[in-house]
Amino acid sequence: MHTAELQSIPTLTQIGQGEGVYISTYGCQMNENDSERMMSLLEMMDFHSVPTPEQASLIIINSCSIREKPVHKVHSEVGRYRKMKEANPRLRIGVTGCVAQQEKDQLRADIPLLDFVLGTDAIDSLPEVIARVRLNNEPVVNARFQHQAPYHIETLIRNPGVSTFVNITKGCDNFCTFCVVPFTRGRERSRPLQHLLTDVQKLVDRGVREVTLLGQNVNSYESECGVNFAGLLKQLARQTGIERIRYTTSHPKDFNEELMDVMAEHQDKIMEFIHLPVQSGSSEVLERMHRGYSRDEYLGIVEMIYSRLPNAVLSTDIIVGFPGETEAQFQQTMSLLNEVAYENIFAFAYSPRPFTKAQHFSDQISESVKSQRLAQVLALHKETSYALAKQYLGQSLQILVEKFDDETGRVSGRSRQNKSVYFTGGRELIGQTVTVHIQEALPLVMRGERVV
Repeated sequence: MHTAELQSIPTLTQIGQGEGVYISTYGCQMNENDSERMMSLLEMMDFHSVPTPEQASLIIINSCSIREKPVHKVHSEVGRYRKMKEANPRLRIGVTGCVAQQEKDQLRADIPLLDFVLGTDAIDSLPEVIARVRLNNEPVVNARFQHQAPYHIETLIRNPGVSTFVNITKGCDNFCTFCVVPFTRGRERSRPLQHLLTDVQKLVDRGVREVTLLGQNVNSYESECGVNFAGLLKQLARQTGIERIRYTTSHPKDFNEELMDVMAEHQDKIMEFIHLPVQSGSSEVLERMHRGYSRDEYLGIVEMIYSRLPNAVLSTDIIVGFPGETEAQFQQTMSLLNEVAYENIFAFAYSPRPFTKAQHFSDQISESVKSQRLAQVLALHKETSYALAKQYLGQSLQILVEKFDDETGRVSGRSRQNKSVYFTGGRELIGQTVTVHIQEALPLVMRGERVV
């Protein structure tokens, strides 16, 4: 819902009356972005954000179901608010996000304390839902997917700062056997090209210098006019004033030469950091995961990336203990981690998710074996990542300054390689890109001195 529409409904714009809202967010950047969108909509209703639930008259739990026991987490958090609601009958509590989409009516039945349950495709109905709950004093459940509706939204960010996220797709059509996203986010839809160009330029006009394009599978983007992800990157680089472009998450099966050619051509704007989830180093496991590529095909993509972008920096996702994973197949994952110089990884032990095929596989791995394998992966990466970090010592990196710390007198920002870098400087540097000589280099955090 756009601002103009909200302003035409007095009950919505007045209903918050300056009251506080507390949003508790779990999960990925998509959830973070959804929380920002909800807060923007709520501010239009005259709510304001508060730092603690005790100060709120409206509490929203924006849930994530990508890992195990997400419903338990929601139950636990709502339970902590029970006494607050008993003491304040006007307090309204709702659950949004993937758990809301996944559990729907069951969540409301199991937790009568809830006033509303809002699915991932219904975020823009939040103003109407709050109004209905407040005016009718009746619970609301809205978790229907709108598969046929075009993905037309306006980017809503209250204080975007120097760097921010922009949704370009939602949902996923891949149906990996371990992943619940197609069931909690729906089928894949892409935003129109012109909408994205307009939104990014508006953000630039508000002082944004860097955007991260966001989606479950960004490089399968296809606009209504037929422009693909490579074309989107090219047009953002050429037709907007944005200084830096990043994106996450990409899928190896959709990574192609056209995309790499665009990245190589526009290295002045498109950052060389690439998150390329592999999940497993075993072709047999990848086939059971329904990933759409083999180990050799993945390594071929990595080789293509480095051939066109020699300074590329890679990160990845790893799942250990997938059903049926043998010790030999796990060791193939370990060997892949030695073969590809990932500067960062996100590693997890497999956990069964509702609606997914893998939860029904009969050859589940014991928790003890999964824990052992995860520990081995993390130990190996710790060793290699520290070695890779040393290459930055003595280098001069281009840092886009994002924050100033009053206590330390230091500023921080990120390099093109997605490293957080801290150095002495003033608040006036925020939004500027400066050169920093690296004097201390850890895998994710670096410190240095500005080169003037």
